[in-house]
Amino acid sequence: MRKRHYDEDDVRVRPGKGSRPRTRIRPAHSEAVEGFVVAVDRGRYTCLVGEGVPRSTTPKKRRGERTLVVAMKARELGRKGIVVGDRVALVGDVTGQPDTLARIVRVEERTAMLRRSADDVDDIERPIVANADQLVIVTALADPPPRPRMIDRMLVAAFDADIEPLLCLTKADLAPAEDLVALYEPLGVPYVVVRKGGPLDDLGEALADRISVFVGHSGVGKSTLVNALVPHARRAVSHVNAVTGRGRHTSTSAVALELPEGGWIIDTPGVRSFGLAHISVETVLAAFPDLVDVTAKCPKGCTHLGDDCALDRYVAEGHADPARLESLRRLLASREGSADED
Repeated sequence: MRKRHYDEDDVRVRPGKGSRPRTRIRPAHSEAVEGFVVAVDRGRYTCLVGEGVPRSTTPKKRRGERTLVVAMKARELGRKGIVVGDRVALVGDVTGQPDTLARIVRVEERTAMLRRSADDVDDIERPIVANADQLVIVTALADPPPRPRMIDRMLVAAFDADIEPLLCLTKADLAPAEDLVALYEPLGVPYVVVRKGGPLDDLGEALADRISVFVGHSGVGKSTLVNALVPHARRAVSHVNAVTGRGRHTSTSAVALELPEGGWIIDTPGVRSFGLAHISVETVLAAFPDLVDVTAKCPKGCTHLGDDCALDRYVAEGHADPARLESLRRLLASREGSADED
C-alpha cells in the first residue's frame, strides 16, 4: 500500500477558536477626535465635532466649523453606556457625510451624571444625561397643577448628582406663583417665573454659557420653552388631557440644543415617576449642612422622620429654622411611597 501524504486539509480545526490567544492590549487611539453626544437613537449616537464643542480639557469657545457625525459604540467599550451630554473620542469616518459611520472608542470622565430609578423598589440606576451643570425643574402653576412631591424628588436627584437646581414655573398667566415659591424658599432654590407669550429674559440669563437639562412631567411646557429659546428646535408640543389632567408624551428622546447666545439645553421626555431607590439618606442630609452634624446625636437607625430625633430638640432650642427641618423631612419622605402622591 502506498503511504498517505497528509496536508493542511486533513487537520480539523474547531470553528470559532483561533490558534493565538486574544490580547488584552487595546489601541490608544491617540488620533481620535473629540465629540459631544447630542442625541441617541437605537444604538446610533449623533455627535458634534469641531470648534466650540463643550470639552472637559479646553475652555468654552464660540462656535466655529463643526460637523454632525453619526457613530456606533466600539466593541471594546463593552456594556459601558453612552448618554446625551457625554464627551467622547471618535475614530473612523468623521466627515459627517451621508451613509458614513464612525466609532466611539472612549467616553471621557464625566463631571456629573443625572440618574433616576424606575420606581422606589427598583435600585437600578437609569442615566438621564451626563455633564450637565444645571437641572431646570419645569413645572406648571396650573393645567396641570403643580406636584411638589415630584419637585422634591428632582431636587434630591440634583443634590445627588451635584448639579445646581433651578425651578422654572410656567403658565403664570393661569395661577399665582407665591405659594409654590414660599414652599422652596427655605431650601434656597433659585427660580424663574414665565407666562404664555411673556419675555424669557430671566430664564435666558440663567441658562447662558451653561449646560442645562430640562426635566418635568408631561404637559408643563418644556418643549414650548425649548422652541422659544432655540427657534430651529421644532420640538413637538401637545395639550393637557382634560379628563386626567396629565400631559401627553411628545418628546420621545433627549436631545442637546445650543442656545443662540451661548450655552446648551438638553430637552428630555416628560416623566410620570422619578424613583430615588438608588439615593441614600446620607446624600439628602448632605444638602443641609446646617442640620447634618446634629444627626450624629440621633438614636441608632433614626429615619429623621419620627419621634426621638435629635433634630426636633435642636430646632426647638432655636438653633435652626423650623422651615429647614420641614423641608429636609419632606425630601426624606419623598424617597418613600409614590412619586405621584401630592
